[in-house]
Amino acid sequence: MALRIGIEEEYFVVDPGSREVVPRAAAVVRGARPALGERVSTELVDFLAEAKTSPCDDLAKLEEQVRSMRAAMAGAAAAEGVRLAASGTPVLGDLVPAPITAGARYAESLATYRGLDDEQCICSCHVHVEMPDRERAVQVSNHLRPWLPTLVALAANSPYWAGRDTGHACWRVMTWARWPVAGPPPFFESHAHYEELVGTLLGCGALMDTGTIFWDVRPSARLPTLEVRLADVAPTAAAATVFAALTRALVQVSAEAVEAGGRAPAAAQEMLRAAYWLAARDGLSGTGLDVLTGRPVAFRRLAGDLLAHVRPALAATGDLDRVTAGVRRLMTGGTGAERQRAAYRRRGRLTDVVDSCLLREDSPAPA
Repeated sequence: MALRIGIEEEYFVVDPGSREVVPRAAAVVRGARPALGERVSTELVDFLAEAKTSPCDDLAKLEEQVRSMRAAMAGAAAAEGVRLAASGTPVLGDLVPAPITAGARYAESLATYRGLDDEQCICSCHVHVEMPDRERAVQVSNHLRPWLPTLVALAANSPYWAGRDTGHACWRVMTWARWPVAGPPPFFESHAHYEELVGTLLGCGALMDTGTIFWDVRPSARLPTLEVRLADVAPTAAAATVFAALTRALVQVSAEAVEAGGRAPAAAQEMLRAAYWLAARDGLSGTGLDVLTGRPVAFRRLAGDLLAHVRPALAATGDLDRVTAGVRRLMTGGTGAERQRAAYRRRGRLTDVVDSCLLREDSPAPA
């Protein structure tokens, strides 16, 4: 039986004239609530709004949810005279200090993390995969670790920051790495080991609460899921769905390995950090790192290896052809980062980059 999955996405609120980010997310969220209910929310910074799907076991139904969710969000934004952009970082705008959304928790965050909150302008895609057993979730997290840099490369969609090309495919990962508990998770011997480390981090003040455990894989603090939270928000609903299916398949294969008693390879954190940086810098077009051997390997090759690794799980859910085609599109047509740069090259205008990322109310089919 297919594991249920859900997607959380964040979008930038932009002015339709200047295409700069604007602090109007709270109004957009209010406007989207009649259609999406509790599936829409504000975030720390009032430049961005979040929406989420319901849990789903069928990929076609998940994609339809993402399309309708994006359309509802785009409609709510239009009613407020603004637009929403699906990019991991803001292409244009005056970003620092970022406007912090009103509320006691956000005020506490600002008091705790200070300048980090001032520059916290990123939009992610989080994939939740059903896994109520937290011991198993921690063990599955261990099995996912070697594949995380490849997922970063596949999802890269944040080359620009505040009017300049950063030279990276995924600048969001670089800004996120500054937080005290973020990036690839450690290797955990058990759930008790996980809880012990979290307790230490809470005790010393590096964590405000369990909601600020920002490792790229974590047992969700509020849902019976394993949360994979390393991706830039996807440029299209189809791309988001393919990424979610690939993530679910990787979790499924890993869960089966745990069930069979297999121990995950303990990739060194230093190797993962280097591989993350290579993925963030060059994306799918660059050379990555086999974190278990230390050998340089092209990310396209690593993406092929990942697809082969999860092939049985994709076949079991009937998603193999769809996901294989989606990964091949990334290899031939480019990631979101490459699409953004292509939009800029056509006329040399960053406003065109923003336009290429805008959500549409008519929820179009993928190109």
